[in-house]
Amino acid sequence: MSRVSLEGRVAVVTGAARGVGELLARKLSARGAKVALVGLEPEELKRVSERLHAESEHWFADVTDHEAMARVAAEVEERFGKVDIVVANAGVAAGGPFADSDPETWRRVIEVNLIGGAVTARAFLPALTASRGYFLQIASLAAITAAPMMTAYCASKSGVEAFAHSLRAEVGHKGVRVGVGYLSWTDTDMVRGADQYEVMRELRQRLPWPSNRTYPLGPAVDRLVAGVERRSAHVYGQWWLRGMQSVRGYLPTLVGLAGQREMRRFEPRLGAVRAGLVGAGGAADEAARGAAGGARTQRE
Repeated sequence: MSRVSLEGRVAVVTGAARGVGELLARKLSARGAKVALVGLEPEELKRVSERLHAESEHWFADVTDHEAMARVAAEVEERFGKVDIVVANAGVAAGGPFADSDPETWRRVIEVNLIGGAVTARAFLPALTASRGYFLQIASLAAITAAPMMTAYCASKSGVEAFAHSLRAEVGHKGVRVGVGYLSWTDTDMVRGADQYEVMRELRQRLPWPSNRTYPLGPAVDRLVAGVERRSAHVYGQWWLRGMQSVRGYLPTLVGLAGQREMRRFEPRLGAVRAGLVGAGGAADEAARGAAGGARTQRE
């Protein structure tokens, strides 16, 4: 497919304070796109914005808050005049056995990853329809194959993949293109945060090659940028993920058999896995919700 120039285009990136979102914003900006950064860390977002090549602005917002995201969408369109590209990248993760998981943390992973993607799409869809734009939903290898100790994350990424496929069928006739971005274990704060737990790290290392590796961030984001330029329906951050699509029907049985063996092996050590969100992004989400809860208490 031919590539579309990003010069002068307006791109919105959620979860833009760090990791995939930050580097994606930088690379889009380097290609001439004006970038709107959205996230929960105002100081980090400001830092990213100040280092971009083209025009940019940042907004503090929780992607699960429809009113907040509708306000951001209106303000972005007012600031830049249009919206051509939206990348729903914001995400959090938690690991550990489902039976021992914290219900609120488990629910939060679903809310941010799945509901947040849908809220983002709903808020910006009118602008994307006007520009015949492109919406890219960041999913994961977890959408292609589930894994033990990741029930919330796998459920959320499978859900958001299905959401994006459904949305593509609904809006394609209006000129809006919808893509799904797939990433394996990529060197981000989220993955490093999960690796702090020895059990999680060892379980991942025991996965079959090439899914047991941590991949560098730069090449994965380069592939996402190429997908944005092509307005692709599917974007693969690592080369081998495309091949996983052809065998995904067999994976639940294989994972189920292998998972039983691994969980039996690691069960005595599972209590060492923290129940909260992992990584710096997870900590930022917990802090923002804590601050919002405190503010509501004071008002009451």
